[in-house]
This record gives sequence, C-alpha cells and structure tokens, in this order.
Amino acid sequence: MTDFSDYLPYAFALIVAIPFLVLLRQFVYTYINLKNQEIKLLSVKSNSENKTHSYERMTLFLERIKPSNLIQKFDKDLAAHEFVFLTERTINEEFEYNSSQQLYLTKNAWQNIVDSKNAVIDLLHKTYESLNNNANLNEFKTVLIMNYMNEDDYIGATIEDLRREILIIA
Repeated sequence: MTDFSDYLPYAFALIVAIPFLVLLRQFVYTYINLKNQEIKLLSVKSNSENKTHSYERMTLFLERIKPSNLIQKFDKDLAAHEFVFLTERTINEEFEYNSSQQLYLTKNAWQNIVDSKNAVIDLLHKTYESLNNNANLNEFKTVLIMNYMNEDDYIGATIEDLRREILIIA
C-alpha cells in the first residue's frame, strides 16, 4: 500500500497553482483581445484619415483647374495655342499624380472629378477654336472665363458633392 502523505505537498501546490494558472490564462486572453481591438481601431482610423486626405487632395485639384485659377498660370508672352497646350498638359499631369486617390473615393465622386477635368479641357479647346486661332492670350483668357461662367459650374457642383460625401464618412 502506498503512502499518500508523500504526495500531499505536490497536491497542495497543484491546488494552489490551478486558480493562478486559470487567472493568468484569462488575463492573457483578455489582453490579446484588447490589443486586437486596438489594432482594428487604428486601422479604421488610418483608413478614415486616408479617405479624408484623398477628398482634400481632389478638392485642391478641382480648385486648381478652375478657369479663374488657370488663367493666372504661365508667362503672359505666350500665344493662345501655347497656353492651351501647357494648361492641358499641366491638368493631365496633376490628374495622373492624384489618380491613386480614386482608391479612397466613391465611384460617383471619381467619375465627377474625371468629368470635370475633361470638361475644362474641352472648354479650353472649344474656346480656342471659337476664336479662329487668331486671338491674343488676354482675349483668349477673357473668353475662357466668360464661357465657363455661362455654363453650369460643374467644378463647384463636384466640390459640393465631395463635401457632402466626406460629411457622411466622417
């Protein structure tokens, strides 16, 4: 017959250790869950910041391509056709630079931005063609602004749509 008294210290240690092990396991499990939640919150916050930054950048792009801002660019000694060429190239380069922002914008917002960019470029060409290629740069700029003012303010409408969308996101 075995004497169980030799095992009593081990049994006592086991009885004391089990609750501590259970509490330790629960603490580690809770800690890991809280860290996972923190990581999720940080990624959501980061994504929200990316979206906000994208809306800001595209609003700035739209402001830059307004004809009232475009006419202030480039040397005053340019011919009208040179101004049209350089302005179109500048718009397209800035658009390409910002094209990655479409990842964070809604499909509708991105399409409105593309449409606004294309409308400004079309306006440049139509204005130049309407002057029969013989106007000086100041006349061209004046007619460009007048033509833009006579149309719907598609850039303003696009910016307003972006403003409404960012309020929904935020």
